[in-house]
Amino acid sequence: MTTISLTINGKAVGPLEVRDALTMNDFLREVLGMTGTKFGCGAAQCLSCAIIVDGPDGTSATTPTCVVPAVEFDGKAIRTIEGHAVDGRLTPLQTRFIEHFAFQCGYCTPGFLNEGQVLLERLEKAPVARAEVERVVAEALDGHLCRCSGYVRYHEAVRDVILADPARFLA
Repeated sequence: MTTISLTINGKAVGPLEVRDALTMNDFLREVLGMTGTKFGCGAAQCLSCAIIVDGPDGTSATTPTCVVPAVEFDGKAIRTIEGHAVDGRLTPLQTRFIEHFAFQCGYCTPGFLNEGQVLLERLEKAPVARAEVERVVAEALDGHLCRCSGYVRYHEAVRDVILADPARFLA
């Protein structure tokens, strides 16, 4: 057993004692009751379980939770699907996902949404040319699997957020 403390969606969690082999996915779902993060393949291949890890330098990246022990997140700040909406208001990315019906069954949506959010944050710091948007979105979402074949809708939703705010995301 190991005692961990971390920040989830801006709130301190812990100290809590967890089994060393407990995955982060099981920690979120079973221990904390946060069921938005899904368990897909169990091999970190589909990325349905991807969450955002915020680095101390202000950068962020997604990481799978199905194969990574919760103890590896000790002291870290993470964001899950539950942390996107603020005071019941959806983010522009969530709104675009709905407008494009980008969620179909919804199982892979948390991973796609988290990855899209990381991309938007990256583009705020390093905007891209309009001609590069399609490529940048495709590269960012590459590796996320959707059994319903909703890829086009996810890509369109992320692209539309970028194009709707060119001063923020485009060079």
